[in-house]
Amino acid sequence: MTTTQPAHAERAHALLGASSAPRWINCPPSARLTEHHEESRSEYAEEGTAAHELSELYLRQRITLCDSEARADLNASIKAFQLGNRFYGPEMENAVQEYVAVVEERFLEAKARSADAIVQLEERLDYSEWVPEGFGTGDVVIIADGVLEIIDLKYGKGVPVSAVGNYQMKLYGLGAWSAFNWLYDIREIRMTIVQPRLDSVSTDVIGIDELLAWADTVVKPAAEEAWAGKGTYKAGEHCRWCKAKGNCRARADANMEALAYEFKEPALLDLEEIGSILFVAEQLSAWAKDVAEFAHDQAVKGQKIPQWKLVEGRSNRKITNKEVAVARFESAEIEPEKYLKTELCGIGDLEKKIGKKEVAELLEFYEGQTLVAKDDCLNNFTKGQEVEVCEVMGDQIVLDGVARLDRKTVRANFEGVGLIQKPPGKPVLVPETDKRPELNSVEGDFAGEEFDV
Repeated sequence: MTTTQPAHAERAHALLGASSAPRWINCPPSARLTEHHEESRSEYAEEGTAAHELSELYLRQRITLCDSEARADLNASIKAFQLGNRFYGPEMENAVQEYVAVVEERFLEAKARSADAIVQLEERLDYSEWVPEGFGTGDVVIIADGVLEIIDLKYGKGVPVSAVGNYQMKLYGLGAWSAFNWLYDIREIRMTIVQPRLDSVSTDVIGIDELLAWADTVVKPAAEEAWAGKGTYKAGEHCRWCKAKGNCRARADANMEALAYEFKEPALLDLEEIGSILFVAEQLSAWAKDVAEFAHDQAVKGQKIPQWKLVEGRSNRKITNKEVAVARFESAEIEPEKYLKTELCGIGDLEKKIGKKEVAELLEFYEGQTLVAKDDCLNNFTKGQEVEVCEVMGDQIVLDGVARLDRKTVRANFEGVGLIQKPPGKPVLVPETDKRPELNSVEGDFAGEEFDV
């Protein structure tokens, strides 16, 4: 279906939107409190919008029915985006292609289960049965008997986002179920978030009965309070995305209460107290940063912050015309290495400029590389035998001058270190709720490793 939708950046946003559900469900009056706060869009948000626009074009091109004229229009739109969007590059292309591949795979799975499965792109989802004027836009909705799936693209890479228990996805599931349950026998909702730049695809599944119970007992009461501007202000993790986080009194009270931590009498703190203080310190640090940013913004707008003033910050000298500067150094016959840098870009920059897949393939195998056979395998190679990569020709790898194998076969049968390595990360102290496995000890797990302090 190729229905015309408003441009991504121009779409309306509900007061009780799905993306802000963690906030207004946990802190209902915050919805009206921030209703008239100034909206600001960051470069990251603009970049994410661009990625969504490109992904929609590719998906319409690949998985929707359209005639030759419509397909030509889509091809032209993709080309125009690639040539004209300032955010477009290999990194965005590769990330969007990964997302599109996930959607294609899930749609084919749905078709295999239910021949009449359909897919809706950028679908307006109405969940106003539980939330006043509640609506949102689902990136991808795949409807089939048995399972309805919502797939959402998160282009950002700063904060990992999981589909497990995700309020936004559950509200989208409610909206999609409301729209299609009379056509399909939907028994469960599958919710998938694809975060390609973090190599993350997370999925959660919830039964319809459980979802409806959550909507009736959690969502609806909170939404009624939020719409009326009633309820209790409550600080928590949801404050992170609140527009009032820098000057919210409830958050200030919660943090000032944390400052009143009562210590035991002994001169030295015990480890249990240290553990509690770490939580307080993290909470206070985030709050102090938000308060400072709010105060700075107000001062820049001309508001006087008592006991504080705006001054000129530190700046660094810069060369205004690099070409002329280089010419001056050349005329003085100064050695180029004294004023020019020529070094390889970091992996992140390489992937952004060249493409993640391309960089991985170029640096995975190389002439002169030593590989070790995992087991007795192809071409009479024996377990533990060292072989040399003699030539790399696209997907073909020549080993010891006699065996020509494709990359997939080489990966499956040989071990070796390419030109990209990921050393162990520096040990970090985190709350027990963190999903990463606990280290036994620095001495045991990191023997021989050196870390910068």
